[in-house]
Amino acid sequence: MEISSGGCSPRIRSDHLKKEGSDEIRLRQTLELELSDIVRYGDHNYEVQSMNALDILRETIRILRFNSWAFVIIAFLLICPVSAVLLSNVLVDESIVKNLTIRLMLVAETSGLPLRSMIKQSCQRFAETVISSAMCFPLYATLLLLSKTAVVYSVDCTYSRKKFDASKFCVIVAKFWRKMLSTYMWACTITVGCITMFCVFLVAFCSALAVLGFSPNVVVYAALMVGLVFSVIFANAIIICNIALVISVLEDVSGAQAMLRSSIIIKGQTQVGLLIYLGSTIGMAFVEGLFEHRVKTLSYGDGSSRMWEGPLLVIMYSFVVLIDSMMSAVFYFSCRSSNTENTNSEGNSILETMAISAETMGIQ
Repeated sequence: MEISSGGCSPRIRSDHLKKEGSDEIRLRQTLELELSDIVRYGDHNYEVQSMNALDILRETIRILRFNSWAFVIIAFLLICPVSAVLLSNVLVDESIVKNLTIRLMLVAETSGLPLRSMIKQSCQRFAETVISSAMCFPLYATLLLLSKTAVVYSVDCTYSRKKFDASKFCVIVAKFWRKMLSTYMWACTITVGCITMFCVFLVAFCSALAVLGFSPNVVVYAALMVGLVFSVIFANAIIICNIALVISVLEDVSGAQAMLRSSIIIKGQTQVGLLIYLGSTIGMAFVEGLFEHRVKTLSYGDGSSRMWEGPLLVIMYSFVVLIDSMMSAVFYFSCRSSNTENTNSEGNSILETMAISAETMGIQ
């Protein structure tokens, strides 16, 4: 007996296609119901219930599943190029890093810190970060800032049950690019100011302990305590800056006003922001460590695995950056809903206005 290779009959194939279509529709409806569990919609505004860090992560994954193609395009076109340049340090001059590391070690030695391996590694790492940030700043102020704006816009579209519209997004960027860039420059200024104040205070504090006759071990432990306190302060500053960038996209404020609004809106939610920042920092540091060990440093084999491990780690790093930006946007909506301010009368989203303006100009 021979069995025909023609497969199923046209009727069976039609039933199979209908079943696949119904499964896709059912999955779409499930995702919408999951978003509806947390999101309440009105005519133009929507409100997100207050969430902890784990709830924000779950909500972020739901949004990623609901509007996956938009976020994948954002990650590959805008975030991956920045991640590749940042991880590879292709723009960093090693001679400059070496000179800066030597100067930092001299400052540490004159301030009373013993030049142990931990101090030397910290100086080298700090020098690499400073030079890399300075060289990559044009990419940060263009592609990375544009990616954050696109992520915030995509989250806003998801909550309003709309698809990502590239034409309307271009109108928003063209109209408010200066406003977003102003907020980003304020964020950079605050970051550099915090780091500068920490370095000056650390050198003065360690020098004072050394003059008072404390042993080098005590000076090191005191420096570690100062660094721990600064880490918490610095994390709060980064959280305020991240939320301010979201505010500059969704609200009609920018610069110092966005920073002030951000510091007000996150009151009572600082612990959630710290957990988000901690998780993102650990994820980025983990991928950076893998790239350093598996790609930059040839510690095994003949190095042929670099051809696929390098791009894979760049994609992983870009995904972590994408999730961090999405969580910042979701955290903003959570903070705004839990804030005592009336969200309907103050801080309204400007994206609906821009969408209407785009439709008026005939951009669909």
